[in-house]
Amino acid sequence: MARKKELLSDVVIKFAGDSGDGMQLTGSQFTNNTALLGIDLATFPDFPAEIRAPQGTLPGVSGYQLRFSSDRVFTPGDACDVLVAMNAAALKVNLTALKMGGKIIANTDGFDAKNLRLANYPEGENPLENGSLGNYEVIKMDVTKMTREALKDITMGMKEKDRAKNMFVLGFLYWMYNRDMENTISFLKEKFGKKPDILESNIKVLQAGYNYGDTTETFTTTYSVEKAKMEPGSYRSIMGNQAVAYGLIAASQKSGLPLFLGSYPITPASDILHDLSKYKNFGVRTFQAEDEIAAITSAIGAAYGGALGVTTSSGPGIALKGEAMGLAVMLEIPLVIVNIQRGGPSTGLPTKTEQSDLMQAYYGRNGECPMPIISASTPTDCFDAVYEAVRISVQHMTPVIFLSDGYIANGAEPWKYPQSADLPPITVKFKTELGHGEEKFQPYLRDEKLARPWAVPGTIGLEHRIGGLEKQNITGNVNYEPENHQLMVKIRQEKVDKIADYIPEQKLDSGPDKGKILVIGWGSTYGAIKSAVSEIQAKGYAVSHAHLRHIRPFPKNLGDLIKNFDTILIPEINNGQLIKIIRDVYMVDAKGYNKIMGVPITKTELVMKLEEMLGRAN
Repeated sequence: MARKKELLSDVVIKFAGDSGDGMQLTGSQFTNNTALLGIDLATFPDFPAEIRAPQGTLPGVSGYQLRFSSDRVFTPGDACDVLVAMNAAALKVNLTALKMGGKIIANTDGFDAKNLRLANYPEGENPLENGSLGNYEVIKMDVTKMTREALKDITMGMKEKDRAKNMFVLGFLYWMYNRDMENTISFLKEKFGKKPDILESNIKVLQAGYNYGDTTETFTTTYSVEKAKMEPGSYRSIMGNQAVAYGLIAASQKSGLPLFLGSYPITPASDILHDLSKYKNFGVRTFQAEDEIAAITSAIGAAYGGALGVTTSSGPGIALKGEAMGLAVMLEIPLVIVNIQRGGPSTGLPTKTEQSDLMQAYYGRNGECPMPIISASTPTDCFDAVYEAVRISVQHMTPVIFLSDGYIANGAEPWKYPQSADLPPITVKFKTELGHGEEKFQPYLRDEKLARPWAVPGTIGLEHRIGGLEKQNITGNVNYEPENHQLMVKIRQEKVDKIADYIPEQKLDSGPDKGKILVIGWGSTYGAIKSAVSEIQAKGYAVSHAHLRHIRPFPKNLGDLIKNFDTILIPEINNGQLIKIIRDVYMVDAKGYNKIMGVPITKTELVMKLEEMLGRAN
């Protein structure tokens, strides 16, 4: 049967089902397949908060959104073109995010009386049958039945057979979008090579889904998206936490420092521990501690001993690390503290994204305890940003906080990975002997950066005292004198402020140097801001975008940049944190746009906000 082939420029698919339906695996495999074709993409996995939420319920829905395009993309899309709904709850949770006229691929087995009841549909109402989906193209298929049919000759329990139904959907989508399945078959062979029954069942069901699309006359059109016009080079798909791990390894290699990670598992930071534990061949040592305090103090010990000390966590764990972070500030030793933010307070929203911890990073410790703060903007930016965090930490002898969040951590995009030779050097200087005319080691004698020397324990003649009690200037002895305490507080603050002399000036991401509105962003709002500002600029408005990597200290020219615009807008996935700091430092009446729903800000929301502001200005 001849079928029509349609060329599309941009597609957004949402895979949604129960947390046991394998939607994350399905989405990630389709993502990898897309990346291999050189198509630009962005993803947004959305997990339930519970490890195993009740099956069929609204809180138990697991989703994976993927946008792929022949043009450059910066967000996973505001609305979906295709919704894969494995059950009634998945449809109910995600229907409002589907475009009018969009496709719904519905597993009819997930819309039986029990599933409809668990999804809180009225008794006797089935959305697939009552005409309520008239504005959409509904593709109904009994995925469960066809999966079992494909596996009728395999000796497995029905429960085990049903676990392969996500492969049926994946195979059907590979057919719909003219894809080759070989990369997924290779993945399955690697994952289940020692379990032949599971391997055979998954491959059979994958092929059955593809054949279903190919042989069923109902489907008259297949779709393709062309390769994106991207800078030539070698690319791979990468998630934010992976990029953090690779950035830390690269910094370790370039600095010559062995990497030590002291960590306690916590969502959404645990993947960094998992990834780094695979790279012992690079001299990486990972330690899964018994709690957050042991995790950071082990990293402090490693840093004191001359290693690149790193600890990873999320907001609740960072709170527990507070006193030890103060110890690292008092000791003035290098340490990278990675915070993959999530919704709070307390345990809050463990699997939902939020830019919730900037104030915690700035002020969340006892005493005057200043620390530099570096923020990543995208999954690929995590590599460069954490590399920069290491550079600042070891060259300025200070702990540094690195901020990412759940959206960045679990999202994926194509990464043009760098060559080692192209990475900036990270020069590390250890003190190995007394200097000319130096009779006794002075552990708090500072260089032009106000950084104290890094002396490894066991170096003859460089023995010195450590601890959390206030240090005497230069000697490092314990000292309680009021004048000394004030002096040391001022020096520690000045050291952090002085880092501004060693970081790049702030550049505009887009737009004119002067204009009506400057949109200042940080972290994962990057894609939404860039897309929204580009749309507004195309309409002829003088709107610009600046995105901050260095949040403490700010780049030296940021204040002058701000003065060139009539209005400052700061979108954040919190209740307004950067805006308070900007207002305090630069005395500017910045405006905020805040969303605190556990999901990212969309491009459409920001376009509407900017149009509203421009309308008022006009």
